[in-house]
Amino acid sequence: MKIKKILGTIIISTMLASAFVGCGNKNAATAGKDAGAEKKSEEVTIGVVLKTLNSDYWKLVQAGALDGAKELGVKIEVIGPNAETDIMGQTSMMEDQIVKNVSALVISPSQPSAAITSFDKADEQKIPVLLIDTDAEWDKKKSFIGTGNVAGGKMAGKYIGEKLEKGSEIVVIRGALGDATHDQRVNGAKEEIEAAGLKLIEVQPADSDRNKAMTVMENLLQTHPNVKGVFCSNDEMALGAVRALKQANKADVVVVGFDGSPDALKAIKAGELTATVAQNAYNMGKTGVEAAVKVVKGEKIDSRIDTGTSLIDKDSVDKAQEDLNKILGK
Repeated sequence: MKIKKILGTIIISTMLASAFVGCGNKNAATAGKDAGAEKKSEEVTIGVVLKTLNSDYWKLVQAGALDGAKELGVKIEVIGPNAETDIMGQTSMMEDQIVKNVSALVISPSQPSAAITSFDKADEQKIPVLLIDTDAEWDKKKSFIGTGNVAGGKMAGKYIGEKLEKGSEIVVIRGALGDATHDQRVNGAKEEIEAAGLKLIEVQPADSDRNKAMTVMENLLQTHPNVKGVFCSNDEMALGAVRALKQANKADVVVVGFDGSPDALKAIKAGELTATVAQNAYNMGKTGVEAAVKVVKGEKIDSRIDTGTSLIDKDSVDKAQEDLNKILGK
């Protein structure tokens, strides 16, 4: 009986020990899993979806975003379709970032109204959305980071008015129809052009494409050979217009672009482009990422962050080029 009693005690003790070991292993596994989840939750990934990456302007925005992410030690993916008019392509990219469940989205919508559905999907998944360059009428955005486009357009229109006599004929070449950014720039320029007593005789789209703008300008010259001034709502189109005017031996026409791109600065220095309204594309990208990380961390940010504009012409181009070289590390 004693032997049976001793054996029974040993068996019970062994079972209890095994149970405790099992519980210990389970708790360790759970703790490990929780630690892994916690680590994963601390990883910040920012998805940046631009209108395109195929122009100097958007490459500067991309450079700012990448530098911002590097300084903050967060993961980032900067993407954009092949053209600003590829609305479906940009929508697909936004949807892909949502599926990847990024920590935050920084977006420059090509067509804001068409992007609302994607914004709503992001919001449903608790992914904060910040807009850069182009705003949208969506009240759940965390912030708009960019240029006062109406004010920038006014700056361009006023400059053209100061350069030309009253009654001079002006044409406008703009980005894609429906793009709010270009609407605002054109509206601002139109206000000042008309206030200066100039004649705005036609507005034509060229979809922010240099070659298209060249063709549009060629056609405009056939219809309006006495054009004295051109406002283009971005530099790519301004450079296309300059090319067409040069071929038509109309180098005296005042041409003002918008963006302050590297190619635009070169054209101003060469005496081809008259001026450009420069926005700080690099800071726009960098500030957008910095603001997104603050939101992810629960910090407060302003609902609108203006990255500013300045007008660059032959008198200020050297200083502007020097500043750009610092950004690009040249």
